Amino acid sequence: MRASLLLLAVSVSVLAACAGTASSRNPMGFFVTSANPGQGANFGGLAGADAHCQKLASAAGAGSKNWRAYLSTSGAGSVNARDRIGRGPWTNAKGVVVATGVDDLHGPNNRLNKQTALTEKGEMISGRGDAVNLHDILTGSTPEGRASSAAGDTTCSNWTSGGAGSALVGHHDRMGLSEEPPAKSWNSSHGSRGCGLDALRTTGGGGLLYCFAAN
Repeated sequence: MRASLLLLAVSVSVLAACAGTASSRNPMGFFVTSANPGQGANFGGLAGADAHCQKLASAAGAGSKNWRAYLSTSGAGSVNARDRIGRGPWTNAKGVVVATGVDDLHGPNNRLNKQTALTEKGEMISGRGDAVNLHDILTGSTPEGRASSAAGDTTCSNWTSGGAGSALVGHHDRMGLSEEPPAKSWNSSHGSRGCGLDALRTTGGGGLLYCFAAN
């Protein structure tokens, strides 16, 4: 009996170690959330948005990393999204490098597009031209990844509103209604029509976020 229990304990330890090793070796450092928690742009602030990224990453085997939502906040003590996400480089779930660092991510040559902006599950998100368009990704940011100084709400009350308000969004597929630069911006294309899920859907969104591993 003791021998059997000892063997069982050893087996469990080995399996746990293998699982931990697999998680630590997961190269993913970037993903687009596969789903919204259900309250539109209300994530309970930055901490809640980060927790959402962490939860999805953990389910995908990359929970050992420190995940941050790519979101800026406005007003007193504003926060820049670009300052929250670490130094890079960042790879998607398929191991493709989408940016080598913060400057590259916000430069003209980053590799972020519909084919590379995958979910934590390695799945492609529908965009403009598909039956359901989900290309609006919440950021609250300028093209440089900083808090906006524009008048009005640009962050859905700093990610605590799931009703009234507005937030800046980017297009993960780099496509829009025109060929003008904002329509092709991955992080700062236009403002949303509201902060609830129904309002976000009207311009082609689902309350999704960009998540980056900060370590």
